[in-house]
Amino acid sequence: MRIAQVAPLAEAVPPKLYGGTERIVSYLTEELVALGHEVTLFASGDSLTSAELEVMLPQAIRLDPSIRDATAPHMLMVQRVLDLSARFDIVHFHIDHLHLPAMRGRGLPFVSTFHGRLDLPEIEPLLSAFPDAPFISISDSQRRPLHHVDVNWAGTVLHGLPRDLLPFSARQGGYIAFLGRISPEKGPDAAIRIAQAAGIPIRIAAKVDRADQAYFEEVVQPMLSLPGVEFIGEINEHQKAEFLGNALCLLTPIAWPEPFGLVMIEAMACGSPVIAFNRGSVPEVIEDDVSGFIVEDEVGALAALKKVQAMDRARVRQEFEARFTARRMAEDHLALYRRLLGQERTAILRAV
Repeated sequence: MRIAQVAPLAEAVPPKLYGGTERIVSYLTEELVALGHEVTLFASGDSLTSAELEVMLPQAIRLDPSIRDATAPHMLMVQRVLDLSARFDIVHFHIDHLHLPAMRGRGLPFVSTFHGRLDLPEIEPLLSAFPDAPFISISDSQRRPLHHVDVNWAGTVLHGLPRDLLPFSARQGGYIAFLGRISPEKGPDAAIRIAQAAGIPIRIAAKVDRADQAYFEEVVQPMLSLPGVEFIGEINEHQKAEFLGNALCLLTPIAWPEPFGLVMIEAMACGSPVIAFNRGSVPEVIEDDVSGFIVEDEVGALAALKKVQAMDRARVRQEFEARFTARRMAEDHLALYRRLLGQERTAILRAV
């Protein structure tokens, strides 16, 4: 199959540091190539891939201070996809909704994955305007805000990681890990309170976006001087194995409808159980008392910390291998591509 993967240009594919969407696009692309498909990746020039790379700009936008309008390069990328459309059987977009007007009526089979939250007020009228455009959700819970909208869902595909990306660690560490962004919805302040109440050290590996700078300075930063709290900052892919693998557990006290939560399966790959608040996709990712604990609040998290030390880390890793590998993710996508192409051919025959 000839497949185009169209990635966001904010980060390289895979990203040098933080960047969940670009990381998933990379894993999916590499698995599709490994399965023998002809894949073209539309991305920034600092991306690394075994697919054919169609370079849209030399460097990812976040690392290029000269770029002030992030929309313009994406619009040029959509036009480039259209220019090369004869090369592809199907195009898979990962850039939210920027391409939708351009793809209408083109006769080019495509599908779009929404990687973010769908409970924003602007999303409903947007999707209502494109009722025929097929979409992939990254969890069933991601769809809930749109349950009353007629969206053309092609299916749900949960994320996956390369099987050997993060090695299993049988050793149980003595600290709680928090990995992600410093933002109110991720709950780093709650994570620190829980760790303090449990009397267990916590290490925080996270970036601070400009939008969250005030929250960091006013809420989180004063808590970093508490005993047992260590702020590491943003870490790269290679540092994750040690950070997660040596942890007692990963703590994710999220306060928002998490669309997926890639960090949860990263921890599982290392054998580290996850304690997560019952929000968004968490019940679809974590199996309670197998790969971690699903809790309702800080009190529940504190109780779970008393049980997590007895968990079988090998069983956590087995859960990852059974459900969250990149190969499974790629095969699920291929099944959706084939179904969409079959529907396209049927529609053409009916029109003849």
